[in-house]
This record gives sequence, structure tokens and C-alpha cells, in this order.
Amino acid sequence: MSQQLKLKQEVAKAALASIDDGMILGVGTGSTVNCLIKLLPQVNLKGAVASSKVTQDKLEALGIEVMDLNYVGELDLYIDGADEVNPNLQLIKGGGGALTREKIVAAASKQFLCLVDESKWVTQLGREFPVPIEVLPQARSYVARELVKLGGEPVYREGFVTDYGNLILDTYNLEITSASEMEQTLNNIVGVVCNGIFAANQADKLLIAKSTGVELLQR
Repeated sequence: MSQQLKLKQEVAKAALASIDDGMILGVGTGSTVNCLIKLLPQVNLKGAVASSKVTQDKLEALGIEVMDLNYVGELDLYIDGADEVNPNLQLIKGGGGALTREKIVAAASKQFLCLVDESKWVTQLGREFPVPIEVLPQARSYVARELVKLGGEPVYREGFVTDYGNLILDTYNLEITSASEMEQTLNNIVGVVCNGIFAANQADKLLIAKSTGVELLQR
């Protein structure tokens, strides 16, 4: 077992303490969350809201009822991972392409608990990991040109379509000095459905797995 997988398993195990019996849990997408999903049968959930079709399939395979967010209302807790997290608990997400559904479920939850290993911790977002941007197919080239004007280098994620039938532009080298401002700037480009900067919907709590143990941070 790799050290990184071990850390992901440890932070997933630590997250179980935040989940109450009878809860309808918002469940994210990605390798760290996959470790958590395997542990969820240990908890007596009423059901779950999934942030992607991939997550939905994994939950249903374990016998966990997946519910429609439209009929559930506000969730008590959403748990997801991140591709990057900064000291303000702002995130870059969307490496798996589920950023729009992830952001919807995060916005509809009272609390967002993020799970990461120490490799995801950064001082400034976007220096290493690109910002995934979901765009309408017709707008792909236009949005790409607008991203270049912002100093970004958009790369079309070939062969990938989101759950909503849209495309992803993974955008490198954006200068994210203010995550909130960049998130809004990207959203204002016509044709952008959503972007992977989670500043308006940043994490409330962060569990970060380190070689010395799992640490809890909160804002």
C-alpha cells in the first residue's frame, strides 16, 4: 500500500466521527471520498445525496439509498475531497469533472467537511493544479480565448463529458491572488457553467492527513 493511499484511508476513517446516525449525507467524488464510501456501511444513514453518477453507483452498490437533492432540502453535512486547499480553506476541485454538482451540494449543506492528505496543501491556489472550468460545448473556443486574456492556458479535456453533457477546460497558470475574485471573474464569462474554485463555497472544516496523524482545521 502506498503512503498516500494510507493517508487517504486514515482521513476517511477520521471523518466517520462527524457523521450522525439517521443523517442524509452529501457525498463528494474522488479517490479520498472513495475510501470514505467503503466505510459508510458502518453508519446508519437515512440516505445520501451524490455529487456524481460515479459516486451514486458506488453508494447504491453498498445498499445506501441515493436521494434527489430537490426533495431532500438542506443537508446537515457534505463531505468531499479537494485537489488543492489553502490556509483559508478555499479549494480547487474538479479533477474528476464533477465540480458543478459538487458545488451545488456544498451550497445546499449547512457544513462542508473537506478531506485531504498533506500533498493537497498549498499556500496559493492554482500554481500546481489547473482550474477545471465546465463550459457549454458551443462556447468552448470563445471561453478559451477569454481565459487566455486572463493569463490562463486552457487545455480541452478530450474525451470527457460531464454529467450535464458539458466540456471541461483545465486552465493552467491563472494568477489566483484572490480566490473569491477569480471565481467570480470566471463565472462571469458567457458560456461558463461553473469553475473549480471553491471560495464562495469553501470548506468549513478540513481534516488533513499527515505522516504525524490527522489534523482538524476550521474557519
